[in-house]
Amino acid sequence: MIESIGNTPPGWITDLMDALGAPGAGLAIAAENLFPPLPSEVILPLAGFAASRGTMQLASALVWTTLGSVIGALALYGAGALLGRARTVAIAAKLPLVKVSDIEKTERWFQRHGTKAVFFGRMIPLFRSLISIPAGIERMPVPVFLALTTLGSLIWNAIFVLAGYALGENWEEVTGYVDVYSKVVLAAAALSVAAFALIRVSRRGPGLRRRG
Repeated sequence: MIESIGNTPPGWITDLMDALGAPGAGLAIAAENLFPPLPSEVILPLAGFAASRGTMQLASALVWTTLGSVIGALALYGAGALLGRARTVAIAAKLPLVKVSDIEKTERWFQRHGTKAVFFGRMIPLFRSLISIPAGIERMPVPVFLALTTLGSLIWNAIFVLAGYALGENWEEVTGYVDVYSKVVLAAAALSVAAFALIRVSRRGPGLRRRG
C-alpha cells in the first residue's frame, strides 16, 4: 500500500494506485487534465514514490501517466472543437474552481504562440490543461496536437515521476520546488499575455480612428 507523507493527496488517488498500479496513476492524471485544480505536482511524484516501493514499474509509471495526459488533453481538445468558444466558456463558468479568466488568458497565449503554446504549455501549471481548449477551438491539426502534447507531457511527467522515484519517502519535497516554479512561470505568462493584449489594442486604435 502507498503510504503518503506530508502533502497528502486526495484519498481516491492513492486508492487508484493501490488498486490498479500504473494505470491508476494514468487515470488520476487524465482526471487532473480535465479538472486543473487537481494536483499533478502531487500525483506524479507519488507515482514515482510508488515505483520506488515496487508498487509499479518505473517505465510503466512514465508510460501510463503520459497516456493519461494525452487522453485528458484530447478530451478538452474535443470539447473546444465541438462546442466552440462561447459554449465552452459558458460551461466552464458553471464549474467549481474553474475561472473563465484563466481560459481567456490561455486563449490569448495560444493566439500569440500557436504550436509552441501547446508544447511549452504542457510544462506550465494551469496552462498545461487549459491550452487544449483553444487548440480545439482553432482546430489545430490533430496529428500536430497529439505529437506536441505527447512530447511536452512526457518531459513534464518524467521530471516529477523521476524526482519522486529518487526522493523515495521524501517525495513531498518536490512540491516545495513546484510552488516556486509555478509562481515564477505564471507571473511570466501573465506578463506575456498582458503585453500581447496591450500590443493588439495599440495596433487596433489607429485603425479605428481612421475608419471614424
